[in-house]
Amino acid sequence: MTIPPQILVALGITGGGIAGFGLYLLVMQFVPATPALGPALRRLHPAPPPDGHAVRPANVKSRDNRWNIQLPKADLDILGRTGDKHIFDVVVSALVSMVIPPSLSVVAAVVGYPLPVTVPVAATLAVALLVGFLVHASMRSRAKAARAEFVRALCTYTALTAHQVRSGHGAVEAMERAARVCEGWPYVRLRHALLTAQLQMTTPWEELKKLSDAIGVVELSTFADIMHSAGTDGAQVYQTLRAQASSLRDQIRVRSMEVTKTRSSKLDIPSTLLVIVLLVLVGYPLMISILQRTS
Repeated sequence: MTIPPQILVALGITGGGIAGFGLYLLVMQFVPATPALGPALRRLHPAPPPDGHAVRPANVKSRDNRWNIQLPKADLDILGRTGDKHIFDVVVSALVSMVIPPSLSVVAAVVGYPLPVTVPVAATLAVALLVGFLVHASMRSRAKAARAEFVRALCTYTALTAHQVRSGHGAVEAMERAARVCEGWPYVRLRHALLTAQLQMTTPWEELKKLSDAIGVVELSTFADIMHSAGTDGAQVYQTLRAQASSLRDQIRVRSMEVTKTRSSKLDIPSTLLVIVLLVLVGYPLMISILQRTS
């Protein structure tokens, strides 16, 4: 069976477009990103809110005026992403996925099984919506994992700050020295908050509370309140910090056990199906032989 040249051209264009876009994405992973100086300067020198307007908590879903939709700002902030970038990723992923149903319909037509026009159109819309939803859900899942990682880092940071306080350092110095000990993106965010406090001549616990509201980590706000009492009232917070570190460890342990139980319960279904399949494989020949003997 000869394939019409129009179909060959369509397949070649579609395959070349997909391959070219894949190569573009691969090359872009190795291109160094341009530093975003504008957002950094705005974080160091935030503009005061207009008179008569309350400041919106950062951990609440905010409305993007450009796209007129609601986005989880805390999830985007902890991942270091903007709303425009997230919407762009969702839209591009949905548009790329829209190529799959028409390509499959062309292949079906080539092999002799043409489909009605409504089938690829409906499938294209369904796949685009599904892929867009999956990209958004993946972002929410990664933000949840990043938040749990930040809590684990905060547990270590709280214990290190407690040791610095016990060594005789002040509240601010203890926080700065503890933040310089470890590496990782949570400590980078903590050091950035402390540096912002120095440049803006504000207290570090105020910046930590702002960071807590921005990324949705309530435990960081509790730590900032403890250090606030040490910095303003001169309270002895060593035992309080140790108690918070122990509480965070227990919280992390409980969450880990919950995740383990959830994953273990998910394994019960395939294990049960495997046992059923084995019983069928073993019992079927036995039942056939019994029926043959009785007949």
